[in-house]
Amino acid sequence: MRKFDWDDLQAFLAVVRAGRLTVGARKLGVDHSTLSRRIAGLEQAIGATLFDRRSAGYVLTAEGERLVPDAEAMENLAIRIRSRQDDAAQGLAGSVRIGTPEAWGTYFLARELKALSRLHPELEVELVANPRMFSLSKREADLAVSMTRPEQGRLVARRLNDYELGVYAAPSYLEEHRALGAIAGRRDLERHRWVGYIEDLMWSSELDYLAEISPALRPHIRISNVISQVQAVAAGVGLGVLPCFLARREPGLVRLLPLEIRLTRSYWLLTHADARDLVRVQVVAEFITRRLAALGADFWMDAKGS
Repeated sequence: MRKFDWDDLQAFLAVVRAGRLTVGARKLGVDHSTLSRRIAGLEQAIGATLFDRRSAGYVLTAEGERLVPDAEAMENLAIRIRSRQDDAAQGLAGSVRIGTPEAWGTYFLARELKALSRLHPELEVELVANPRMFSLSKREADLAVSMTRPEQGRLVARRLNDYELGVYAAPSYLEEHRALGAIAGRRDLERHRWVGYIEDLMWSSELDYLAEISPALRPHIRISNVISQVQAVAAGVGLGVLPCFLARREPGLVRLLPLEIRLTRSYWLLTHADARDLVRVQVVAEFITRRLAALGADFWMDAKGS
């Protein structure tokens, strides 16, 4: 019987996570024929078929499903072994992928990468700023920023910062709709058009702002990400609930009912339990924490609204 090695299990996990042979091969940096041979060799060694090969992609068989947790356990062990080999005294090297919400990654972390690169010029940083949750167990990222603290999984969570949101409108919108009357309370908001999220594309329940203000509010224009929402509100499309640290970048925006409507959310920094001891992951996590502390709460909160 053919023996399998760690490369075979890496090949297996790559196909599990990608769903397609060509995508998995690209992630591993090999050609698809090499990856196919590794999968076939693993199946021969185990004596079982691990995937159903279909036109739409590779689908795990029952045997394949049973192998996944064992393969991931070996992957976690390999990560811990590599972490012991890291030597910070010789300079930090390797790559760290950071998955973040688009606003946090774009308007905070992207601006800090210059300082991080100066401190650790051999470190390779990958910033993935997308409106979605990142799976650390599937190695989609080494560090992830989330709006919610995970309740399960082998994750370590650290609270990063709170931020404030408010209701905003463009002066052009208020002028165009002045016949609806002054906005003096929450009930007045129900007469207006709103910009909000596409419900089935909300990647976190924390994004359901309108329901928190009034159950009667419904968005007339739905947009999947907050950066585009800011631009729509600034263009006079409708009212919107926006993070104050973004709205301040559009000087024409007017905050409505600032004393009555003050929403607060939090960002959390997540690491996988098996990756947190990697020196490069520790260093990047500490760098982020220090830069946030130096920036201060005024960046994220609206002192003028109090």
